[in-house]
Amino acid sequence: MRLQELVDASNAVAEARGRLEKTARLADLLKRLQADEIGVAVAFLTGSLPQGRIGLGWSTIAKARSTRAAEDSSLQLRDVHDVFDQISRSSGPGSGKVREHLLADLFQRATAAEQDFLVRLLAGELRQGAVEGVLAEAIARAADTTPGSIRHAAMMCGDLSEVARTALVDGPQALSKYSIQLFRPVEPMLASTAENVGEALAWLGEAAFELKLDGARIQVHKSSDEVRVFSRALREVTPAVPEVVESVRGMPAKELILDGEVLALRATGGPVTFQETMRRFGRRLEVERLRAELPLTPFFFDCLFIDGRPLIDEPQRTRFEIVTTVVQRFAVPHRLIAGEEEAQEFFSRAIAAGHEGVMAKALDAPYAAGSRGRAWLKIKHVRTLDLVVLAAEWGSGRRRGWLSNLHLGARSSLPDQFVMLGKTFKGLTDEILEWQTAALLEREIGREGHVVFVRPELVVEIAFNDIQESPQYPGGLALRFARVKGYRSDKSAADADTLDTIQQMYQSMTGRVPPPTRS
Repeated sequence: MRLQELVDASNAVAEARGRLEKTARLADLLKRLQADEIGVAVAFLTGSLPQGRIGLGWSTIAKARSTRAAEDSSLQLRDVHDVFDQISRSSGPGSGKVREHLLADLFQRATAAEQDFLVRLLAGELRQGAVEGVLAEAIARAADTTPGSIRHAAMMCGDLSEVARTALVDGPQALSKYSIQLFRPVEPMLASTAENVGEALAWLGEAAFELKLDGARIQVHKSSDEVRVFSRALREVTPAVPEVVESVRGMPAKELILDGEVLALRATGGPVTFQETMRRFGRRLEVERLRAELPLTPFFFDCLFIDGRPLIDEPQRTRFEIVTTVVQRFAVPHRLIAGEEEAQEFFSRAIAAGHEGVMAKALDAPYAAGSRGRAWLKIKHVRTLDLVVLAAEWGSGRRRGWLSNLHLGARSSLPDQFVMLGKTFKGLTDEILEWQTAALLEREIGREGHVVFVRPELVVEIAFNDIQESPQYPGGLALRFARVKGYRSDKSAADADTLDTIQQMYQSMTGRVPPPTRS
């Protein structure tokens, strides 16, 4: 299949407002794919690459984007996949130039529409509305099976591309092979958000409350002495975390699949920042040296499999009993709570100890791999800042026609100057989007592609959970999990929070000096 056909389908899906129309367009595309194209197409449609990260920075992508586009469409999906393979394998001295040359050559062969698609794909900004839920329904339609069978297989397999190929090539009956098994990681169960402990109790009734650790999510598989560790994205990271391997190897069960977090701890026993933990997690070089500097400790909150017995359909209370017995001192402690006062006390102590918040879990719920329902609820400590809108991006899919993704800035030490801290489109209702689009267009000062730059006048209150270092922005800092609480019509840009304030917050939270601001 030509890349242009996939691009046309992607654009049509982005324009479609209804889920049924999106599903129909995607199903039609899937039926036309060759067997060896299915995995590539499904990955692209979900905004990812089969190779994962391939080492391309924004400057390389932007440089390739300036290449003159081809007049006619000739690129095949296989061609693009092969080039990405070559780029991902490029390493050592001179590899940057090699990647740059390979990408530029690819862009020379791409039409303008294909170039635009590739830029958004590589930059992680595709946002076409082909989320995995819609795509799973399209795969089911194309393979003449039920969406439930596709979702279940994807949960057990952890790879929608593989499931799509199996269903479309081998037939729906072949999906029966996807059941929980050792050393095949499953999609992690996800949590929804509750505003506070009272809301969590209103939804769940009596629930198990546990600390929400701000570490790296891990899934650990054990068979006798063999232990393998997988990341949240289901990539194997075993060589980077020998402490986890040693801890699980010594546990009494012969076979285990555990769900948990790994994090580095301070000398006082409290957690370091998420960013500090990530300095270790996933690193394959100099592991022993880094282990001495920043040792990791695993904590487990769920058990999915033990000694030949799958547990994902067992109630949470049963899984709690098993995980506590098996992992012992590595278990995340939990407490059964029915009253709001006790829950608030538990939450306050968690925050005081330096944790991200708490989790509330329904006691009778199964482990819904890959699902984000209300059986698990996260309640976090929320901070807010008043920031200035510097620009916004045109939305796609349901938000098409509205300015959506906001570029957020803090006041700098210079008069009328602002420093960008990140972007967010979360928390925006349809009513806010409609008002926001009109208000920003009134303040437009220029455009670049899908970005509209505006006079820095509107102040928006932003809720966030953390501040992390980021080389992407000139201030060297970015907000984690930023979302809009509302516009502050009572404030002008001169009343917005300053970069100095945010740097002080960062230092207070991490104990580290903020990175220098770039000009």
